[in-house]
Amino acid sequence: MTAAISAPSKQMDDSKHGLPVTIITGFLGSGKTTLLNHILTNQDGLKTAVLVNEFGEVGIDNDLLITTDDDTMVELSNGCICCTINNDLLEAVYKVLERKDKIDYLVVETTGLADPLPVALTFLGTELRDLTRLDSIVTLVDAENYSIDLFNSQAAHNQIAYGDIILLNKTDLVDEADLDLLEVKVRDIKEGARILRTTQSQVPLPLILSVGLFESDKYFEPAKEEHHDHGHEHDHGHEHDHEHGHSHAEHHDHANCDHEHGHCEHDHEHDHEHEHSHLDVDGFTSISIVRDQPLAIRKFQHFLDNKLPDNVFRAKGILWFDESEKRHIFHLSGKRFSLEDEEWNHRPRKTQLVLIGQNLDHEALKAEIEKCFCLESKGRGRGFSS
Repeated sequence: MTAAISAPSKQMDDSKHGLPVTIITGFLGSGKTTLLNHILTNQDGLKTAVLVNEFGEVGIDNDLLITTDDDTMVELSNGCICCTINNDLLEAVYKVLERKDKIDYLVVETTGLADPLPVALTFLGTELRDLTRLDSIVTLVDAENYSIDLFNSQAAHNQIAYGDIILLNKTDLVDEADLDLLEVKVRDIKEGARILRTTQSQVPLPLILSVGLFESDKYFEPAKEEHHDHGHEHDHGHEHDHEHGHSHAEHHDHANCDHEHGHCEHDHEHDHEHEHSHLDVDGFTSISIVRDQPLAIRKFQHFLDNKLPDNVFRAKGILWFDESEKRHIFHLSGKRFSLEDEEWNHRPRKTQLVLIGQNLDHEALKAEIEKCFCLESKGRGRGFSS
């Protein structure tokens, strides 16, 4: 837990089963190092670890530098660390995990010509699976120097195909028409890609990193005067890693659930919106919904598959499904989403959902989410495989 979060109210901060990981990929010159610096220098009360092939290339600000440890790690005054991979990603990750001071977030940079899939599989298919959660894959594309040949490269193709969020960088050096053409090429590879246009890799960090993405329980307080004190939250959870066209049944089998839910109070509904201070430029806003009512699994799946607009980049929530006795922690980055379940443990059953994006139609989006709610069913036990 970070110092900025106030106990005891931490409604959205109850699942800490793995260190969240973001993989940053992109060809040489696309702006990965600039983005890493942006991440390292803009943390507020969070301890982020950045794994790079050579941290000397990152050019860390001397004002931030505290110590250099055995030529493979530097520590920064804001609590972050930068560590070299030294050809062994697993070893570097364990070095971070074994630190006495708890790290809130891990960012891994791939080499410029790398296919990001093997790096992703390191977190999804090894012993790291239970220690980390692959939160997102962010791909940078050099808008000025891309070429047709670039899109004929299998590595470049995979960087886009596996990227949850695509940053078209150096947009200040390119005409609008060329940017539009480049977006078309990206979408030819990845339909429905979540694409952000950036200059010098400057992107609101809540759009690419889930730590600090929301104001913790501040989003879910009863209606008050608008406030702008922004706590941070680190939201560890276990990643099931599936694109949102897949069935939840692949990862959850609740067919034998046959328990009664607690009573649902339908007359205490709150819909609060707060613009995050880090999002108040370029049309970035967030939407939060709190309902003392369950979601219907199939309706919510339909929403994710067919109704979630491309300009929603991130989402997070605690979801109460009518068909399940479990409390579900939901994360979304681009099109990737994960669901983890746990016991309610006497906590009040409710649905809490926050979505963040650019130029959102708040009313239309809320209306689609409202369609996913249902009255609490008395007959239970259908589960995810119904």
